[in-house]
Amino acid sequence: QVQLVESGGGLVQPGGSLRLSCACSASIFTCSAMGWYRQAPGKQREMVAGIRRGGIINYADSVKGRFTVSRDNAKNVYLQMNSLKPEDSAVYYCHVDGSNYWGQGTQVTVSS
Repeated sequence: QVQLVESGGGLVQPGGSLRLSCACSASIFTCSAMGWYRQAPGKQREMVAGIRRGGIINYADSVKGRFTVSRDNAKNVYLQMNSLKPEDSAVYYCHVDGSNYWGQGTQVTVSS
């Protein structure tokens, strides 16, 4: 059973930063293609950023220039979020590409 465990969410003021982490328990190959998604109340889950096969990185237009996705050699993926806005508030999930594996989510709230 693959487990994805997110951490790093919290409450932050507008303009602040947070760093989310996701620990993947699958193989290095499986964990090499992962994405971050978010879901706000009443809205559909949307892709935020991802590291795909071959090291391809993509971002949602709404976070380009503010968020950075990265990974290490230990099957962890990170999401550095800077210049946070209230509209970034959501539950953030990590996901293995092409699978039904999702983490439990971590809440990010941007509010003054």
